[in-house]
Amino acid sequence: MIYLDYAANTPVHEDVLNTFTEVSRSFIANPNSSHALGLAARQKLEDCTDQIKTVLQAQAYEVIYTSGASESNNLAIKGLAKKYAKFGRHIITTYLEHSSVNGAMEALIKDGFEVDYVDVIKDGLVDMQHLRELIRKDTILVSICHVDSEIGLTQQISRIGELLAAYPNCHFHTDATQSVGKIPVHLGSLDLLTFAPHKFYGLNGCGVLLKKPGVQLEPLIHGGVSTTPYRSGTPALGLIAATAKALELAAEGIQEKLESVRQLNRTLRDALRSYPGVRINSTANSVPFILNISIPGADTQALIADLEKQAIFLSAKSACCAPNAISRPVFALTQDKKAAASTVRISLSHLTTEEDVQTFLKSFADSFGRLV
Repeated sequence: MIYLDYAANTPVHEDVLNTFTEVSRSFIANPNSSHALGLAARQKLEDCTDQIKTVLQAQAYEVIYTSGASESNNLAIKGLAKKYAKFGRHIITTYLEHSSVNGAMEALIKDGFEVDYVDVIKDGLVDMQHLRELIRKDTILVSICHVDSEIGLTQQISRIGELLAAYPNCHFHTDATQSVGKIPVHLGSLDLLTFAPHKFYGLNGCGVLLKKPGVQLEPLIHGGVSTTPYRSGTPALGLIAATAKALELAAEGIQEKLESVRQLNRTLRDALRSYPGVRINSTANSVPFILNISIPGADTQALIADLEKQAIFLSAKSACCAPNAISRPVFALTQDKKAAASTVRISLSHLTTEEDVQTFLKSFADSFGRLV
């Protein structure tokens, strides 16, 4: 089996799974309970939170635990928009965003908010001039992903933050689900940052929202203070400890892992660009973990299915995208509907080997020759 869908989900690291098991067995009480066992659980939770803050250099931020990046994105976007609606109802985002961001935006539009989409230029970066033109006095939120999940485009978060600093009522959120644990992340002037550990060999079922102090949110889930007034529910201590462990492990040798994947990405690019009709969508600004291609006019779903018969697993788009829909990020970048309707996403890991890549290329050549 060759797995090339790491942008969708990663296999849990054994040490992470052991941490989950050990903490779940050792701390049986609710961290919100006031008795000795509850206080011990609360202390463990605080230790895990400190560990996460240290790895991300986010000591100044509040950590809010959720069920996943989708909930974190919804809480960040809807929660902030509804809390600051008195200052304005205008929001800016991009067509590169994950469906959990797009869905939150669509829900806010139904509630009377106005959403504008900033353009991206040829290399995939946000058009800074267009962003300047879109910002208004009533703009309360700009939500732009750090790395998008389909093309892997990396945005200049620090530069965008510097621009937004001149607008005191405008807050800045980034979905960093495809970057945390894979590349260095600098929070800079961000007000809100979201991610989930299942993208870096952690467990599903846990998400994180980092919130700058002073930023207010309207909760999505009501029913008690818990560890924060912004998200009710019994803290999932085992998952939180596993998240902290996964993040710690991901940070170890992060540059070496990055370079290993970069070399594999180069091998794939060199081979795939030789095919007639294959368009490489990922740009020089894309992370090496994601390589997106299009084969305009081809049935790429049939190609992907044929590769699966050969025990090679990859995808066309983000796993959360609606079936049969075109790739919004690819269309935003290329303005080509045929390219956006015929995508293949190859996503890599430091666990991917050179042998895996060569086997994939051989199988791809066979499937391409028969089906395209």
